[in-house]
Amino acid sequence: MAARPPEVVLVRHGETEWSRAGKHTGRTDVSLTERGREQALAVGGELRGRVFALVLSSPLDRAWQTCQLAGFGEQAERRDELMEWDYGAYEGRTTADIREERPGWTLWHDGVPGGETAAQVAARVDRVIAELRFLPGDAVVFGHAHALRVLTARWLGLDPEAGRLFALDPATISVLGYERETQVIRMWNRTAVQPAP
Repeated sequence: MAARPPEVVLVRHGETEWSRAGKHTGRTDVSLTERGREQALAVGGELRGRVFALVLSSPLDRAWQTCQLAGFGEQAERRDELMEWDYGAYEGRTTADIREERPGWTLWHDGVPGGETAAQVAARVDRVIAELRFLPGDAVVFGHAHALRVLTARWLGLDPEAGRLFALDPATISVLGYERETQVIRMWNRTAVQPAP
């Protein structure tokens, strides 16, 4: 029987005060809440026993903490390419707040003043994908909602704006992989089950 093709496991960081409030959190280095730390431990429980040829993490504290609490800190490499979208003037603001000034605004269609474009985020994550495609084994990537959604769109060969189609909750596990030679989503947005007290 042929070996299973390599998989790329994506982990969005656990809850922060800003993610709980729905604030756009790009480069502001906020830490996990207590619940976020518990979620990160649950992610570790879900991934326990898996062997990864490569472990990557955004260097931002919320992703790095999630990686460490999940048990992969010693193996992980921090990559600036995995940092969250730079939201520019919309950093720390909610969508509802922004829409008071710009009715109907969406990040995917309208962008952000003074921040990154979808194409700029795609250029960053494309460098990571180029490395992930040729690994001899599985990889796990700890990162952020919008950047991981762009990475997924690019993995599938889609425009970066197609990331709008992939909702991604805090402390979830998703898996990218292959069906024969086609790059596909194997699993999406699965919440790690927290152990019973």
